Amino acid sequence: MRRLILLATASLLPALPAFAADEQIAESIGEEIVVTAQKREQKLVDVPITITAYTGRSLREIGVTQFDQLSAYVPGLNVQEQSPNNPGFVVRGITSDTGSSQGSPAVTVYLNGIDVSRSRGSYFDLYDLERVEVVKGPQSTLFGTAAAVGVVSVITAKPRAGTSGELRVGYGNYDQRRIDGFVNIGNDTLALRVAGAIKLRDGVVPNIAGRPGSQTPNGPRIDDLNGQGQYGARVSLRYTPSADLTLDLVGTYDGQRAPGTAFSSGTFAPTGGTTSPYSFKEVAGAPDSLATLGLDQPGLKRNVYDLNLTGSYKVDDQFSFTAIAGYRNFDSLEVFDADGTQAHYLEFAEDARGEQLSFEGRVNFTSDKVRAFAGANYFWETGFQRVPFVSEEGIFLQCAARLVPGLACINNATGVVEAAQATAILTRGAFTRLPYASEQFRNSATIDTFSLFADVTVIPVDGLELNIGGRWLTENRFSGFSSNIPNTRITGASLIPGGISTGGAVLTGEGNFDAFLPRANILYRVTDNVNVYATWSRGRRSPVVQVSAARVAGQVVPGVRNFPAELLTNYEVGVKGNIGKVNFSLAAYIMKYKDFQISVPQQGAPALIVNADATNKGIEAEINAAVTEMITLYANGSYIDARLNDDPRFGNFSGDRFRLQPEWQGAAGANIRVPLTAKLELFANPNVTHRSSLFFELPNNPVTAQGPVTLVNLRAGVRHPEGKWEVIGFASNLFNERYLLDAGNTGGAFGIPTFIRGLPRLFGVEAVVRF
Repeated sequence: MRRLILLATASLLPALPAFAADEQIAESIGEEIVVTAQKREQKLVDVPITITAYTGRSLREIGVTQFDQLSAYVPGLNVQEQSPNNPGFVVRGITSDTGSSQGSPAVTVYLNGIDVSRSRGSYFDLYDLERVEVVKGPQSTLFGTAAAVGVVSVITAKPRAGTSGELRVGYGNYDQRRIDGFVNIGNDTLALRVAGAIKLRDGVVPNIAGRPGSQTPNGPRIDDLNGQGQYGARVSLRYTPSADLTLDLVGTYDGQRAPGTAFSSGTFAPTGGTTSPYSFKEVAGAPDSLATLGLDQPGLKRNVYDLNLTGSYKVDDQFSFTAIAGYRNFDSLEVFDADGTQAHYLEFAEDARGEQLSFEGRVNFTSDKVRAFAGANYFWETGFQRVPFVSEEGIFLQCAARLVPGLACINNATGVVEAAQATAILTRGAFTRLPYASEQFRNSATIDTFSLFADVTVIPVDGLELNIGGRWLTENRFSGFSSNIPNTRITGASLIPGGISTGGAVLTGEGNFDAFLPRANILYRVTDNVNVYATWSRGRRSPVVQVSAARVAGQVVPGVRNFPAELLTNYEVGVKGNIGKVNFSLAAYIMKYKDFQISVPQQGAPALIVNADATNKGIEAEINAAVTEMITLYANGSYIDARLNDDPRFGNFSGDRFRLQPEWQGAAGANIRVPLTAKLELFANPNVTHRSSLFFELPNNPVTAQGPVTLVNLRAGVRHPEGKWEVIGFASNLFNERYLLDAGNTGGAFGIPTFIRGLPRLFGVEAVVRF
């Protein structure tokens, strides 16, 4: 597949004649954006819900090429990216990152009108885009049941008539290498667009394992951690046989071959290092990793294939029909050292695979006084998550239970894994090493959902729009679970406390659920350029049919628990518009949650789901101003008070803030251009992002928390005024701020929380040519 990607990228290197630059060059921050969140084209200011939208060109100007970068510029959105295999999408305090096949997302990720929200398949690279729309608040009527609290909708650039192209290459510290671009050819009837991107970067966290000074100085040498190996390709075909009919076929591949994630132990130090998350690591993997986990050292191997067919037909001046069909397939294998140390203690892998099929058909009606749409959607997915585990029996038992008095797990002064002596001591010299391997558990699910939806907007008088809509759905969920947890040879018992082995047998459970999710909106045009709106909507995170193993009268039987749907009600008011050259939006909301789903990690079993009630209230604001023809300023920010209700029924979760959600966050920046000659101009895009402190876990724990973080980023260079070429210098995290991406993690379930550091300063240069 890598060879195919490189060949596809090579196709982006034609001779570059001096034709007019791509029309996207005219776009910039603050431009008027047309969105399709309400199933029709509308100016952003005319949509009676809270949306942040950027064109692909605007995102490139501020250096956004992946989801975690995007979130810094969208109030109410946070994206935590431990790795492309484990992204966490957070909208207004609600995190959607469960890896379990049996769980349900709370935030919908859309790609070209298709739901791709399953966590391990939801990440993809952001290149050659038309725009990104982030819609806040429950949007089930518009985007389906997974849109419990919001939507991140990505629309890729489509082919168009004419010949155009772009090539972008870059190089930076940590051996960053980037190449991406597109070629577009065609006419008014048939057009083709081929785009691709490759991003490579060495690990930013040094790993001394296998090198002099480590506990394994003679190898094998292990890669540095938190690197990047991203490969993407997209082929888009547009067929327009008449002015009334358009067909778009888009095929996309997204893949990773990346070094492992640096889980840093806060308990045990690497040889010669410290327990700081910003120290070097000594993560070597286990001798049995390749046979049991699938890779010989920590790393990620992931493939995602996506095919999308969209057809739109204009029946007459009032009626149109749209059909969207999609297929998505993903497989990912991530091997990680969950204890973050030089000991062969908690070596895990996650093998996740899935398929998704989706079809939607809808009819739109438009007149002077009424706008409406109605349709049906079918969504089917199947998948599994397998979590194999390797260790060494004596090391595990000594580090977890201290069976040998006076023997440390790891000597922090010398870095020596003293627990490696435990097997010989506990077996009285019969064994010096006892490898332990198990498929700790495997969860699976097949889910199919059928829904009917309708929405109507009435304009009784000029300037007033009344909207009501809803989605009815029926959902079938079939869940499975199996485990293989052998007993240890040292104790004769399960190595995982409380773990129950099914011996590989699959235990099952199922359920059927119905729901109706309505919404209502009012929009009033105060002036031709300023609108106010109010919104009421209901959201639902699907119930969970969780299957695990239980023991009854000595027999292993299915342990089936049906966790109720998470229900939320959203009340929101806002104002958006423009005054002169200033565009702005302001929204305030309150959301009430019933049966808020909290996922609590457990040893040897699927995560426990706890239901509680919660309240979330906040304010979001955005503004941009064209100060002069050469300077545009922009800023956005949000305040979110999202926490569980203070109620004794919820125990140690009572009153706690939602995980991964700061109370305050914001960004500000400028888009500056200074013409020098008819063929040369300077430009700069400085910006700063800030977020207040946050917790990484529920219940809140100061140990697994992050204080305020402020990052400064800069892109500047020279270019042709018509965008034919650019030379850019870039720096992210300019002042090398230290911050955490996550804390707790799998190690936390074993009493030794681990920490993942954020990216250090990254800088380099890019060159761009367009025709």
